[in-house]
Amino acid sequence: MAEQKRIFIEHSIFMLVVILCGIFIENTYYLQIMTFIGINTLLALGLNMLMGYAGQVSLGHAAFYGIGAYTTAILSTTFGISPWIALLCAVGGAVFIAFVVGLPTLKLSGYYLGMGTLGFGMIVNIVFREWSSVTGGSSGFVGIPMLEAGSILFESGSSYFFLVWAVVFIAIIICRRILSSRMGRALRSIHDGENASMAVGVNTHFLKLQIFMFSAALGAIAGFLYAHFVMFISPESFGFMVSVKMVTMVVIGGMASVWGAILGASLLTLLPEVLHSFQEYEMIIFGLILMVVMIFMPQGLTRGLLDIYEHSRKKTGKIEQLNLNFKD
Repeated sequence: MAEQKRIFIEHSIFMLVVILCGIFIENTYYLQIMTFIGINTLLALGLNMLMGYAGQVSLGHAAFYGIGAYTTAILSTTFGISPWIALLCAVGGAVFIAFVVGLPTLKLSGYYLGMGTLGFGMIVNIVFREWSSVTGGSSGFVGIPMLEAGSILFESGSSYFFLVWAVVFIAIIICRRILSSRMGRALRSIHDGENASMAVGVNTHFLKLQIFMFSAALGAIAGFLYAHFVMFISPESFGFMVSVKMVTMVVIGGMASVWGAILGASLLTLLPEVLHSFQEYEMIIFGLILMVVMIFMPQGLTRGLLDIYEHSRKKTGKIEQLNLNFKD
Protein backbone atom coordinates (compact mmCIF):
# COMPACT_ATOMS: atom_id res chain seq x y z
CA MET A 1 0.00 0.00 0.00
CA ALA A 2 2.82 2.37 0.89
CA GLU A 3 4.55 1.54 -2.41
CA GLN A 4 1.39 2.34 -4.40
CA LYS A 5 1.02 5.64 -2.54
CA ARG A 6 4.64 6.55 -3.31
CA ILE A 7 4.18 5.76 -7.01
CA PHE A 8 0.95 7.81 -7.12
CA ILE A 9 2.74 10.80 -5.56
CA GLU A 10 5.65 10.48 -8.01
CA HIS A 11 3.27 10.35 -11.00
CA SER A 12 1.25 13.30 -9.68
CA ILE A 13 4.36 15.43 -9.21
CA PHE A 14 5.59 14.47 -12.68
CA MET A 15 2.31 15.45 -14.35
CA LEU A 16 2.09 18.67 -12.33
CA VAL A 17 5.58 19.71 -13.47
CA VAL A 18 4.74 18.91 -17.11
CA ILE A 19 1.46 20.86 -16.98
CA LEU A 20 3.07 23.88 -15.32
CA CYS A 21 5.90 23.90 -17.89
CA GLY A 22 3.42 23.71 -20.78
CA ILE A 23 1.29 26.53 -19.36
CA PHE A 24 3.91 29.01 -18.17
CA ILE A 25 6.74 28.51 -20.70
CA GLU A 26 5.82 30.65 -23.68
CA ASN A 27 9.18 30.64 -25.46
CA THR A 28 8.77 28.37 -28.51
CA TYR A 29 12.46 27.42 -28.50
CA TYR A 30 12.32 26.13 -24.91
CA LEU A 31 9.13 24.20 -25.66
CA GLN A 32 10.82 22.58 -28.67
CA ILE A 33 13.81 21.54 -26.57
CA MET A 34 11.51 20.01 -23.95
CA THR A 35 9.58 18.23 -26.70
CA PHE A 36 12.82 16.69 -27.95
CA ILE A 37 13.59 15.64 -24.36
CA GLY A 38 10.23 13.85 -24.30
CA ILE A 39 10.94 12.03 -27.57
CA ASN A 40 14.41 11.01 -26.35
CA THR A 41 12.87 9.87 -23.05
CA LEU A 42 10.70 7.39 -24.98
CA LEU A 43 13.84 6.02 -26.66
CA ALA A 44 15.69 5.80 -23.35
CA LEU A 45 12.73 4.13 -21.60
CA GLY A 46 12.53 1.40 -24.21
CA LEU A 47 16.27 0.75 -24.24
CA ASN A 48 16.39 0.87 -20.44
CA MET A 49 13.82 -1.92 -20.24
CA LEU A 50 16.04 -4.00 -22.52
CA MET A 51 19.46 -3.12 -21.09
CA GLY A 52 18.81 -2.02 -17.52
CA TYR A 53 16.31 -4.69 -16.52
CA ALA A 54 16.84 -7.58 -18.95
CA GLY A 55 20.61 -7.02 -19.26
CA GLN A 56 20.62 -7.24 -23.09
CA VAL A 57 22.97 -4.91 -24.98
CA SER A 58 21.66 -3.25 -28.15
CA LEU A 59 23.86 -1.03 -30.34
CA GLY A 60 21.41 -0.68 -33.21
CA HIS A 61 18.27 0.54 -31.51
CA ALA A 62 18.14 3.69 -33.63
CA ALA A 63 16.93 1.39 -36.44
CA PHE A 64 13.51 1.06 -34.80
CA TYR A 65 13.45 4.83 -34.28
CA GLY A 66 14.06 5.23 -38.01
CA ILE A 67 11.54 2.53 -38.99
CA GLY A 68 8.83 4.39 -37.09
CA ALA A 69 9.76 7.72 -38.67
CA TYR A 70 10.11 6.49 -42.26
CA THR A 71 6.97 4.32 -42.13
CA THR A 72 4.74 7.21 -41.08
CA ALA A 73 6.50 9.61 -43.48
CA ILE A 74 6.03 7.33 -46.49
CA LEU A 75 2.45 6.30 -45.69
CA SER A 76 1.15 9.75 -44.72
CA THR A 77 3.02 11.76 -47.38
CA THR A 78 3.42 9.47 -50.39
CA PHE A 79 0.16 7.52 -50.05
CA GLY A 80 -1.96 10.09 -48.20
CA ILE A 81 -2.88 7.71 -45.37
CA SER A 82 -3.94 9.20 -42.03
CA PRO A 83 -0.89 9.60 -39.73
CA TRP A 84 -2.78 7.82 -36.93
CA ILE A 85 -3.23 4.74 -39.12
CA ALA A 86 0.41 5.13 -40.17
CA LEU A 87 1.31 5.04 -36.45
CA LEU A 88 -0.30 1.61 -36.11
CA CYS A 89 1.59 0.42 -39.20
CA ALA A 90 4.86 1.88 -37.87
CA VAL A 91 4.53 0.17 -34.49
CA GLY A 92 3.33 -3.08 -36.06
CA GLY A 93 6.21 -3.05 -38.56
CA ALA A 94 8.82 -2.33 -35.90
CA VAL A 95 7.48 -5.07 -33.62
CA PHE A 96 7.42 -7.60 -36.47
CA ILE A 97 10.98 -6.75 -37.52
CA ALA A 98 12.08 -6.94 -33.86
CA PHE A 99 10.54 -10.43 -33.70
CA VAL A 100 12.30 -11.58 -36.89
CA VAL A 101 15.65 -10.08 -35.86
CA GLY A 102 15.41 -10.94 -32.18
CA LEU A 103 14.49 -14.60 -32.70
CA PRO A 104 18.06 -15.60 -33.71
CA THR A 105 19.98 -12.60 -32.35
CA LEU A 106 18.81 -12.81 -28.73
CA LYS A 107 20.28 -16.31 -28.48
CA LEU A 108 23.62 -14.47 -28.38
CA SER A 109 24.92 -12.64 -25.32
CA GLY A 110 27.44 -10.01 -24.31
CA TYR A 111 29.65 -8.57 -27.04
CA TYR A 112 28.21 -10.96 -29.65
CA LEU A 113 24.71 -9.61 -29.06
CA GLY A 114 26.05 -6.06 -29.29
CA MET A 115 27.72 -6.82 -32.62
CA GLY A 116 24.58 -8.51 -33.93
CA THR A 117 22.35 -5.53 -33.13
CA LEU A 118 25.00 -3.17 -34.47
CA GLY A 119 24.95 -5.01 -37.82
CA PHE A 120 21.15 -4.83 -37.93
CA GLY A 121 21.22 -1.07 -37.29
CA MET A 122 23.77 -0.51 -40.05
CA ILE A 123 21.75 -2.55 -42.57
CA VAL A 124 18.59 -0.56 -41.84
CA ASN A 125 20.47 2.73 -42.19
CA ILE A 126 21.90 1.63 -45.54
CA VAL A 127 18.35 0.84 -46.73
CA PHE A 128 17.24 4.34 -45.71
CA ARG A 129 20.16 5.82 -47.62
CA GLU A 130 20.14 3.70 -50.77
CA TRP A 131 16.41 3.18 -51.39
CA SER A 132 16.16 6.78 -52.57
CA SER A 133 13.05 6.28 -54.75
CA VAL A 134 11.03 5.60 -51.58
CA THR A 135 12.97 7.16 -48.69
CA GLY A 136 14.50 10.16 -50.43
CA GLY A 137 18.01 8.79 -49.84
CA SER A 138 20.72 11.05 -48.42
CA SER A 139 18.71 14.14 -49.40
CA GLY A 140 16.08 13.25 -46.84
CA PHE A 141 12.30 13.02 -46.84
CA VAL A 142 10.36 16.28 -46.87
CA GLY A 143 6.73 17.39 -46.71
CA ILE A 144 5.65 15.25 -43.74
CA PRO A 145 2.25 16.58 -42.59
CA MET A 146 1.40 17.95 -39.13
CA LEU A 147 -0.65 15.83 -36.80
CA GLU A 148 -4.34 16.64 -36.41
CA ALA A 149 -7.04 15.33 -34.10
CA GLY A 150 -10.43 16.80 -35.01
CA SER A 151 -10.09 20.57 -34.75
CA ILE A 152 -6.78 20.34 -32.86
CA LEU A 153 -3.64 20.97 -34.91
CA PHE A 154 -0.49 19.79 -33.17
CA GLU A 155 1.96 22.50 -34.13
CA SER A 156 5.49 22.92 -32.76
CA GLY A 157 4.35 24.64 -29.58
CA SER A 158 2.55 23.77 -26.37
CA SER A 159 0.07 21.45 -28.16
CA TYR A 160 2.83 19.14 -29.41
CA PHE A 161 4.63 19.45 -26.08
CA PHE A 162 1.57 18.13 -24.24
CA LEU A 163 1.04 15.37 -26.83
CA VAL A 164 4.61 14.06 -26.47
CA TRP A 165 4.67 14.20 -22.69
CA ALA A 166 1.24 12.56 -22.44
CA VAL A 167 2.67 9.65 -24.46
CA VAL A 168 5.75 9.61 -22.18
CA PHE A 169 3.49 9.49 -19.10
CA ILE A 170 1.55 6.54 -20.52
CA ALA A 171 4.83 4.78 -21.38
CA ILE A 172 6.10 5.30 -17.82
CA ILE A 173 2.93 3.78 -16.36
CA ILE A 174 3.15 0.77 -18.71
CA CYS A 175 6.84 0.24 -17.89
CA ARG A 176 6.21 0.39 -14.15
CA ARG A 177 3.25 -1.99 -14.47
CA ILE A 178 5.47 -4.46 -16.32
CA LEU A 179 8.24 -4.12 -13.74
CA SER A 180 5.89 -4.69 -10.81
CA SER A 181 4.44 -7.82 -12.43
CA ARG A 182 5.73 -11.38 -12.60
CA MET A 183 7.33 -10.51 -15.94
CA GLY A 184 9.31 -7.71 -14.30
CA ARG A 185 10.65 -10.03 -11.62
CA ALA A 186 11.64 -12.52 -14.31
CA LEU A 187 13.45 -9.77 -16.24
CA ARG A 188 15.47 -8.86 -13.16
CA SER A 189 16.34 -12.50 -12.64
CA ILE A 190 17.68 -12.70 -16.22
CA HIS A 191 19.80 -9.62 -15.57
CA ASP A 192 21.23 -11.13 -12.39
CA GLY A 193 21.83 -14.60 -13.83
CA GLU A 194 20.28 -16.10 -16.95
CA ASN A 195 21.32 -19.67 -16.17
CA ALA A 196 19.77 -19.45 -12.71
CA SER A 197 16.55 -18.11 -14.26
CA MET A 198 16.42 -21.01 -16.69
CA ALA A 199 16.99 -23.42 -13.82
CA VAL A 200 13.82 -22.23 -12.04
CA GLY A 201 11.70 -22.54 -15.21
CA VAL A 202 11.87 -19.05 -16.77
CA ASN A 203 11.67 -19.11 -20.59
CA THR A 204 14.48 -16.58 -20.91
CA HIS A 205 14.63 -16.44 -24.71
CA PHE A 206 10.90 -15.80 -25.09
CA LEU A 207 10.99 -13.17 -22.33
CA LYS A 208 13.95 -11.36 -23.90
CA LEU A 209 12.16 -11.44 -27.25
CA GLN A 210 9.04 -9.92 -25.68
CA ILE A 211 10.94 -7.03 -24.07
CA PHE A 212 12.93 -6.50 -27.29
CA MET A 213 9.65 -6.13 -29.21
CA PHE A 214 8.25 -3.78 -26.56
CA SER A 215 11.39 -1.66 -26.72
CA ALA A 216 11.10 -1.56 -30.53
CA ALA A 217 7.47 -0.37 -30.22
CA LEU A 218 8.51 2.57 -28.00
CA GLY A 219 11.30 3.39 -30.47
CA ALA A 220 8.81 3.39 -33.37
CA ILE A 221 6.41 5.69 -31.46
CA ALA A 222 9.32 8.06 -30.78
CA GLY A 223 10.17 8.00 -34.51
CA PHE A 224 6.54 8.77 -35.39
CA LEU A 225 6.48 11.77 -33.04
CA TYR A 226 9.87 12.99 -34.29
CA ALA A 227 8.88 12.79 -37.97
CA HIS A 228 5.66 14.79 -37.56
CA PHE A 229 7.41 17.29 -35.28
CA VAL A 230 10.33 18.28 -37.53
CA MET A 231 8.50 17.33 -40.79
CA PHE A 232 11.82 16.31 -42.34
CA ILE A 233 13.88 13.17 -41.79
CA SER A 234 17.17 11.85 -43.16
CA PRO A 235 19.32 8.74 -42.56
CA GLU A 236 21.73 10.75 -40.38
CA SER A 237 19.00 11.10 -37.75
CA PHE A 238 18.97 7.31 -37.23
CA GLY A 239 22.62 6.32 -37.63
CA PHE A 240 25.08 4.51 -35.38
CA MET A 241 25.93 7.60 -33.32
CA VAL A 242 22.24 7.97 -32.42
CA SER A 243 22.30 4.41 -31.05
CA VAL A 244 25.41 5.27 -29.05
CA LYS A 245 23.70 8.38 -27.72
CA MET A 246 20.70 6.28 -26.66
CA VAL A 247 22.96 3.86 -24.76
CA THR A 248 24.71 6.81 -23.14
CA MET A 249 21.35 8.23 -21.99
CA VAL A 250 20.53 4.95 -20.27
CA VAL A 251 23.94 4.53 -18.66
CA ILE A 252 24.30 8.14 -17.46
CA GLY A 253 20.74 8.41 -16.19
CA GLY A 254 20.97 5.08 -14.44
CA MET A 255 20.16 1.62 -15.70
CA ALA A 256 17.18 -0.14 -14.11
CA SER A 257 15.60 3.23 -13.31
CA VAL A 258 12.54 4.64 -15.06
CA TRP A 259 13.24 8.16 -13.79
CA GLY A 260 16.88 7.72 -14.79
CA ALA A 261 15.75 7.50 -18.42
CA ILE A 262 14.24 10.98 -18.12
CA LEU A 263 17.36 12.35 -16.44
CA GLY A 264 19.70 10.84 -19.05
CA ALA A 265 17.52 12.03 -21.95
CA SER A 266 17.33 15.54 -20.48
CA LEU A 267 21.08 15.79 -19.98
CA LEU A 268 22.07 14.54 -23.42
CA THR A 269 19.42 16.65 -25.17
CA LEU A 270 20.41 19.84 -23.36
CA LEU A 271 24.18 19.42 -23.62
CA PRO A 272 24.43 20.00 -27.42
CA GLU A 273 22.40 23.20 -26.97
CA VAL A 274 24.59 24.44 -24.14
CA LEU A 275 27.82 23.43 -25.91
CA HIS A 276 26.74 24.61 -29.36
CA SER A 277 29.98 26.51 -29.94
CA PHE A 278 31.97 23.31 -29.19
CA GLN A 279 29.98 21.15 -31.59
CA GLU A 280 33.08 19.55 -33.13
CA TYR A 281 34.07 18.27 -29.68
CA GLU A 282 30.60 16.98 -28.82
CA MET A 283 31.49 13.27 -28.80
CA ILE A 284 34.66 13.93 -26.77
CA ILE A 285 32.61 15.78 -24.15
CA PHE A 286 29.99 13.00 -24.10
CA GLY A 287 32.79 10.46 -23.68
CA LEU A 288 34.32 12.37 -20.78
CA ILE A 289 30.94 12.71 -19.04
CA LEU A 290 30.28 9.00 -19.50
CA MET A 291 33.74 8.15 -18.14
CA VAL A 292 33.33 10.38 -15.07
CA VAL A 293 29.85 8.99 -14.31
CA MET A 294 31.03 5.38 -14.69
CA ILE A 295 33.99 6.00 -12.36
CA PHE A 296 32.26 7.96 -9.61
CA MET A 297 28.60 6.90 -10.07
CA PRO A 298 28.71 3.46 -11.74
CA GLN A 299 24.97 2.96 -11.22
CA GLY A 300 24.13 6.25 -12.98
CA LEU A 301 23.23 9.75 -11.87
CA THR A 302 19.87 8.81 -10.37
CA ARG A 303 21.27 6.17 -8.01
CA GLY A 304 24.39 8.29 -7.38
CA LEU A 305 22.42 11.38 -6.37
CA LEU A 306 20.16 9.30 -4.13
CA ASP A 307 23.22 7.77 -2.45
CA ILE A 308 24.69 11.24 -1.88
CA TYR A 309 21.38 12.38 -0.36
CA GLU A 310 21.18 9.33 1.91
CA HIS A 311 24.80 9.78 3.01
CA SER A 312 24.19 13.47 3.72
CA ARG A 313 21.02 12.69 5.69
CA LYS A 314 22.78 10.05 7.80
CA LYS A 315 25.71 12.40 8.42
CA THR A 316 23.33 15.18 9.51
CA GLY A 317 21.54 12.73 11.82
CA LYS A 318 24.82 11.70 13.43
CA ILE A 319 25.83 15.34 13.98
CA GLU A 320 22.46 16.11 15.58
CA GLN A 321 22.81 13.05 17.83
CA LEU A 322 26.29 14.16 18.89
CA ASN A 323 24.98 17.63 19.68
CA LEU A 324 22.19 16.14 21.82
CA ASN A 325 24.68 13.95 23.66
CA PHE A 326 26.95 16.94 24.25
CA LYS A 327 24.04 18.97 25.68
CA ASP A 328 23.09 16.08 27.98
